Amino acid sequence: MSAKKEIEVLINRSREAQKQIENYTQEQVDELIRAMVWSVAKPGMAEEIAQFTVDETQLGNYDGKFLKIQRKTRATLMDIIDDKSVGILEEDPERAIVKIAKPMGVIGALSPSTNPEATPVIKSIHAIKGRNSIIVAPHPRAKLTNKKICDLMREAIVKCGAPADLVQAIEIPSLELTNELMAQCDRVLATGGGAMVNAAYSSGTPALGVGVGNAVITVDETADLDDASEKIRISKTLDLAASCSSDNSVILVDSIYDEMISKLKEKGGFLVDEDQKQKLKETLWDEEGHLNTAIVAQPAEKIADMAGIDIPEGTGFYIVPETGWGKDFPFSGEKLSVIMALYRADNIEHAIELTNNIQAYQGQGHSCGIYSNSDENIMKLANSTKTSRVMVNQPQAASNSGNLWNGMRQTFSLGCGSWGGNGTNNNISWRDLINETWVSKPLSQTKELMSDEELFGDVMNKIN
Repeated sequence: MSAKKEIEVLINRSREAQKQIENYTQEQVDELIRAMVWSVAKPGMAEEIAQFTVDETQLGNYDGKFLKIQRKTRATLMDIIDDKSVGILEEDPERAIVKIAKPMGVIGALSPSTNPEATPVIKSIHAIKGRNSIIVAPHPRAKLTNKKICDLMREAIVKCGAPADLVQAIEIPSLELTNELMAQCDRVLATGGGAMVNAAYSSGTPALGVGVGNAVITVDETADLDDASEKIRISKTLDLAASCSSDNSVILVDSIYDEMISKLKEKGGFLVDEDQKQKLKETLWDEEGHLNTAIVAQPAEKIADMAGIDIPEGTGFYIVPETGWGKDFPFSGEKLSVIMALYRADNIEHAIELTNNIQAYQGQGHSCGIYSNSDENIMKLANSTKTSRVMVNQPQAASNSGNLWNGMRQTFSLGCGSWGGNGTNNNISWRDLINETWVSKPLSQTKELMSDEELFGDVMNKIN
């Protein structure tokens, strides 16, 4: 069977299933997503999935996978469970407008190898919250994990009286099948490498994609250094830096530089010398500058063995001093590993300049962060960077996509705006996966056009 025909079969099944729930009540929809999350996150199953994912992908670690499938899925469900997604969403009496939610149809979702345990769940509950169906195309490295998770959700859906085909998986993924899915579905939700996201945008189907991650973190002179060092450790080592939000560069202002380095070392950071830096460089990238996938989301010990360097027992991450940015300074880019670049800044203004230079090379539009107790410095960074998210005094990797300690929407799909080549800056959720019908009634009183004096003011004199 051709790739086109194979996807046609899945799409037809998906459309038939979606039609059966397009008139579901809010209560029926919410029961489905509760069941889907419980099926994968319940005690015993979460542990099984976490180990299964590590065994199949050989990426990340058990603790990180467990947190994502057990905690992140629960947090995402909690984030959306009280949202109204059926019927009238909003009423604006002042403008006499009513907004009604409508499903999009079939969502084609791309799932990466780095976060294959929770991504299918989160995308699926967002899709079904909007009364859509979904077909998940996994990375080949995580195809068994994806099937296991989708099968569990399918069983849960059936037990709630809905058709299993609301959730489907491409079981033997290929580039041809993924491309066909993107061409035939109603909305593409793409999480993955840059090439795949670009393919989604070129598919001819409306697509929501994500930009390249390359989080840059600043620690200023007002920060709580004990708190900052612990949270940087968490962000840099969570699931062995499989997340695109992991700290890739840390900028320390001059006045706290030495003290902060000491605290990072206490947290398991290993400050490399120039010889060790060169060995790491030769291990991480080939002569053309391509990242060595063998180091992605691997323990510090394995990277040390590959690079031929000695590291102290208890090392959790590498600290690589850097001064430049761009192709000639590859440590300034995304590394998908427990390796972070270290920069020294004179002050907050210099830190902002470094952030912008680094992210002009990679990661513009995605996110940056700051450890600070100065609202002035926080807002300077926010106002002066091309970024969709600024995490303040939070571990970046665990916070960008929403967490219990912040108000960000829970997701694994992070829009990066025009800076990152995306159509939205949002933390993508069910609200991005529905159509809206706007009902407009006449205003109780017709508006009157303002006089030229009121409307144009002093501009009239300047232009005349």
